Amino acid sequence: MFRALYLVGLIVGSTVRGICTRRYRPSAAADERRSGLDSALRRVASVGLLVLPLVYVLTPWLDFADYGLPMWTGGVGGVVFAAAVWLLWRFHVDLGRNWSSTLQVNVEHTLVTQGVYRQVRHPMYAAHWLWAVAQLLLLHNWIAGPALLVLFLPLYILRVRREEQMMLDHFGEEYRAYIKRTGRVLPLSISKYWGKSLLS
Repeated sequence: MFRALYLVGLIVGSTVRGICTRRYRPSAAADERRSGLDSALRRVASVGLLVLPLVYVLTPWLDFADYGLPMWTGGVGGVVFAAAVWLLWRFHVDLGRNWSSTLQVNVEHTLVTQGVYRQVRHPMYAAHWLWAVAQLLLLHNWIAGPALLVLFLPLYILRVRREEQMMLDHFGEEYRAYIKRTGRVLPLSISKYWGKSLLS
């Protein structure tokens, strides 16, 4: 049942991403900081997001690594997955044509601070972390369950600070002030309890 729920969430989330990507095509790049390592880590993360979960859901090949969790964890996973998909949609709508899948600032780029961006600077990464937690709770398998959690981490570590530096270079003091009133992937009211970390 939870495999089916995960598959539904994956289809809905991928559909939302596809629609938003087509609707909010970015303008030409004014500053792009793409690297070979960035591209490689995006592909690695996609293994945790798509490949291993689909192998687990659609075949018995990874069943040897199954483990048991209480039934309620699947329910919680479904709720977390719904939150991840909603956040995925919401940040695309709020960001509009400022969105890009790579590290770039577009020619017409504006600093977005409304909607979900009022609370967090990187809701895209927050959505992926929620997705990773949902995957862990829904796919009770030592390989497919934690795959996104493990394989997304290197990409996040590489990109988040480089992305913030790029925004500082482009928007200067406006972005510095924005940093002071928002959390990185958690609202500031929550992230302040974590101290200085990759999440705050």
